[in-house]
Amino acid sequence: MKLESNKFVVRLCTLLCLLFIFLCEGCKKLIDVDPPITSLTGKTVFATDATSISYITGIYAQLASASIANGGITSSSLYLGLSSDELELYSGSTNTVLRSYYKNALNSSATGGADFWQSLYPIIYVCNSSIFGITNSNTLNPQVKKQLLGEALFMRSLCYFYLVNLYGDIPLILSTDYTVNSTVSRSPKSLIWKQIISDLIEAKDKLSNTYLDGTLLGSSIDRVRPTKWAASALLSRCYLFTADFVNAETEANTVINESSLFSITTLTDVFLNTSQEAIFQFQPVNAGWNTEEARLFILSSKGPTNTRPVFLSSNLIDAFEQGDLRKDYWTKSVTKSGIIYVFPYKYQSATLNDPVVEYSTILRLSEQYLIRAEARAQLGNSSDISGAVSDLNIIRRRAGLADYSDLLNKKNVINAIIHERQVELFCELGQRWLDLKRTGQIDDVMSIVTQMKGGSWDTRWQYYPIPLAELQKSPNIQQNLGYE
Repeated sequence: MKLESNKFVVRLCTLLCLLFIFLCEGCKKLIDVDPPITSLTGKTVFATDATSISYITGIYAQLASASIANGGITSSSLYLGLSSDELELYSGSTNTVLRSYYKNALNSSATGGADFWQSLYPIIYVCNSSIFGITNSNTLNPQVKKQLLGEALFMRSLCYFYLVNLYGDIPLILSTDYTVNSTVSRSPKSLIWKQIISDLIEAKDKLSNTYLDGTLLGSSIDRVRPTKWAASALLSRCYLFTADFVNAETEANTVINESSLFSITTLTDVFLNTSQEAIFQFQPVNAGWNTEEARLFILSSKGPTNTRPVFLSSNLIDAFEQGDLRKDYWTKSVTKSGIIYVFPYKYQSATLNDPVVEYSTILRLSEQYLIRAEARAQLGNSSDISGAVSDLNIIRRRAGLADYSDLLNKKNVINAIIHERQVELFCELGQRWLDLKRTGQIDDVMSIVTQMKGGSWDTRWQYYPIPLAELQKSPNIQQNLGYE
């Protein structure tokens, strides 16, 4: 990713802070400090607690305020859902970008700006400038400095998690030096994962073990700033994805055992801002609205339209077992011209000026149980298998389903866990697409599903194309195989 000059970070910093000022009235719980100045340099932005906090808070505000279709982290629920077997696209949709994702027919110029590469690398750049600036500041409150460093490391890790999963080998940008960044080439996935895990280990050490308010000196009931538990939760996921099952279980244990903070709640409470299952959430900052997920996914009596063009696929609907309460509580349907359209209903408020009661949930406890279950099953001895089934049954009981009692071998348990992830984590930040890839099931599933969508499948398309504009600016970066 070529960055033309060091002025980029100043401009981006200013943009983030201006965005912060614009949004602060709708973001009081997250941001409870004075607005920062709008003419900033690397030295001044990290000179005080207030401006430093505002700079980092700008990252959350930018991610939370973005449309779900703009290629940010929350966009993964839409685009990865369309790429996989979760979502169907309305046949009357004229959105060529959505259709390209849906038919697995992307090319380097087909993303129309709705692209994770171009959305997440600028965030990484801001995180890098934050890490450098905060580390070298001698004027910050030590407690604030430590927390902000942890937050920047955590957010950089979260961005890289999606980039490495979606593109494979990618540039590893750790500085703000444009002379270095403009000539960078792609690093092996193994090196990216190593950096993600290293960052999260450091973040875990620096982040608070309690949820903090906007000053970072007081506590908060909201879970909108990362804690050490969020770092552990993301670490457990990363260890699972890299087949380090011992550490995946250890980190999941760390979160699950913190029962004073986290518990499996009722299906109706999971995605509320008061949820005890939430580990880390994005607070809505668009005035008058709850989540962007609800605004996109909830269909009116008109059925799917160009503005709300997606609904749940028959593959997902058929995956629910008889009596699964998640289908009752987390999906809803409308009938139009005799056709029943079932849509995601995890987030349920899509009305302007409704009270804000739902936050976009980035990490939650049930995933930790499923990670621990899979890690235990992969370790494979009899006590691990028993523990895996026990974890799996905790999730099933909440859904009103009977316990598994006859899963006696590793293969059956892992298959049951993958099924449970499909119906528990559907339309949550692309979990299904990532699971198909990491478990090696993607070719078997997508060779059938893509044909049903009217396309054809090529295994190389499990990685998205790098945007043409980025290739033109960065001659040392090569396109992913399978794309022009």
